[in-house]
Amino acid sequence: MIWVTWRQHRAQILVTAGFLALLGALLLGSAVEAGRYVAEHAPPGCPGPAVACGDLAVALGRRYDAVYSVFGWMPLVLPALIGAFWGAPLLGREYERGTHRLAWTQSVPVWRWLAVKLSVLGGAVVAGGLLLSLMVSLWRPVFRTGVDSTFGNIGVFNMVGVEPAAWWLYAFALGTAAGTLFRRTLPAMALVVAGVAVTMFTLFQLSDHYAEPARAELSGTVLEDPDARLVSAAWVRPSGREVAEPSDSGCPRRVDAGHSSKNAEAWQACLFRKGYRYAVYYHPASRFWRFQWTEGGILALASAALGGLAVRRALRRPG
Repeated sequence: MIWVTWRQHRAQILVTAGFLALLGALLLGSAVEAGRYVAEHAPPGCPGPAVACGDLAVALGRRYDAVYSVFGWMPLVLPALIGAFWGAPLLGREYERGTHRLAWTQSVPVWRWLAVKLSVLGGAVVAGGLLLSLMVSLWRPVFRTGVDSTFGNIGVFNMVGVEPAAWWLYAFALGTAAGTLFRRTLPAMALVVAGVAVTMFTLFQLSDHYAEPARAELSGTVLEDPDARLVSAAWVRPSGREVAEPSDSGCPRRVDAGHSSKNAEAWQACLFRKGYRYAVYYHPASRFWRFQWTEGGILALASAALGGLAVRRALRRPG
């Protein structure tokens, strides 16, 4: 059965392996070249809080804007592709072509046929997601300073740790279940794309509740943890009451073209002088792995439920 699984799905496996190899070459090449660029142009004291370090990060971002654009779409696109081209055809194509009648009347029982297919392809999907995570984790340190954060940036968060493997497995299970539901490949593919997008948006909204946010009151300084994930913020009156906007503070707030940032800084400085504080609710970077395993666990449970649903429908409707 393992050999049959390879013969039937080698196109998806080889294409995915080729994509990962090509992506790895792109990331490696950009990282090596960027490392040389940083070594040649980095001012003394970088990385650090100096303005020149920020300018270097901006220049680096502009230089590799195309790479960042590709990277920015990967957290959503790659799971959708895995679900559409690995999961949806797994049973949907068998039903569509009627080949399941032949495959499931051989000496191999239906349950064993399903078990081997799901375990082999599911294991390959997880391995591919972990390989992607490893490549991104090795690539990002070159671009780390001043560009984005691993925990605070949800797109980056979904590309490192166990997240890629969890998302790929979820999309694969969703596609498999959709194939048994529609018994057609194209509708199952469409459901996978929509389902991955909806699930990602839903978990993004829920992720702030994986733990109780920490609270910090700022009085003219920035949050010391640059890798933190911000949840919300509010102004705190001298009396201690939080308000979204201190409209009656007596500090004028003007928005002039070309001077909006300076006016905002002056308005904030006035508020701080009057005793106002700025309360920030956030998740510190130390919760990175807690959030990784929490979200990975949610996706793993959803994958198991979808896989069980697919097996149940296949066993109950073999004809």
